[in-house]
Amino acid sequence: MAVKIRLRRIGYKKHPYYRVIVADSRAPRDGGCIAEIGTYDPNKQPSEININSEEAKKWLGNGAQPTETVAKLFKVAGIEK
Repeated sequence: MAVKIRLRRIGYKKHPYYRVIVADSRAPRDGGCIAEIGTYDPNKQPSEININSEEAKKWLGNGAQPTETVAKLFKVAGIEK
């Protein structure tokens, strides 16, 4: 089973709000997840990023692969592998 750290879109039409989740790579975008480790709000200026760094590092250490967008968010939040 390949585990990914990715975004789940919530919010309403034209006002996206995302949760950073850990999920099986085969699961649908808004389907079930293993864990929620943070949020991302692109509507605010500047964008608001809240990620539990301990949880993120734990999952990265266990082999979870972040998507490109989540990797950029981790870099902004100061989270490294």
